[in-house]
Amino acid sequence: MLATVIAAWLIASLNLRRRTIGFWCFILSNLLWTIWGWHAGAWALIVLQVCLAVLNIRGVKKNDPAHT
Repeated sequence: MLATVIAAWLIASLNLRRRTIGFWCFILSNLLWTIWGWHAGAWALIVLQVCLAVLNIRGVKKNDPAHT
């Protein structure tokens, strides 16, 4: 949970470096939640984390200056 909160804080920054670190924190958060979900048998949580990771990756690609 802490990784998710830190990621959200960093993503809201105007600084590109902080936003990038926030993205990787979100990916780490997705991984950690997935591991916990696997351990707990929480399959819906795992699906949710995969979907959120895909959305985060999509957001980064859409905001890449090379694609605008």
